[in-house]
Amino acid sequence: MKTARFSAALLLLLSLPLLQGCFPVVATGVAVGVLTVTDRRTVGAQAEDEAIEWKVSTRVRERLGDKMHINVTSYNRKVLLTGEVPSEQAKAEIGEIATKVENVLGIFNEIQVAGTSSFAARGTDSYITSKVKTRFIDANQFSPNHVKVVTEAQVVYLLGIVNENEARTAIYVARTTEGVRKVVNVLEVVSEAETKRIDRTTGKSAAQPGRDDNSPQR
Repeated sequence: MKTARFSAALLLLLSLPLLQGCFPVVATGVAVGVLTVTDRRTVGAQAEDEAIEWKVSTRVRERLGDKMHINVTSYNRKVLLTGEVPSEQAKAEIGEIATKVENVLGIFNEIQVAGTSSFAARGTDSYITSKVKTRFIDANQFSPNHVKVVTEAQVVYLLGIVNENEARTAIYVARTTEGVRKVVNVLEVVSEAETKRIDRTTGKSAAQPGRDDNSPQR
């Protein structure tokens, strides 16, 4: 029973970014505040990713307007572009805009030339994302917070800093989730020794959250 309650609570936290269509700033801020200590990115990289997403989105909107459905996801300064645009020219232009944003290290332009997706289709995508994340929890092979899931037109994109075993498990779980048409691997794979080193570092950060020496002991 405790495991079920924990999974439900964790899934709620993991699902907060799915609200980005309605509350882009609030949802992201809450999620980062809660999950920062288990994220393998440095705090600086997480802040930079948020800034990159905002800059790319803003510049695309300023140049091309807001009639297209575009999602911008930055992870460890690598940008994933998804959504739908009316032409190859628009797709290329958005990729160029993202490339020129400060501190961007790479671009994965997965935008499709197609009609704008319906709200029902986006709802299906959000549901698939939540199912994949729930199955990550059930698999219990790695922290679900180590792999970011983005779903567009029932295609699942996986981002994160993982070792080979974690990558293999994440891809298998996503591929075998009902409703998933395809899985695109955008994971940053490092050695197992490196993931252990990162996890030790984040663990220490969580245990020592910078308490003021003058604050009362508990």
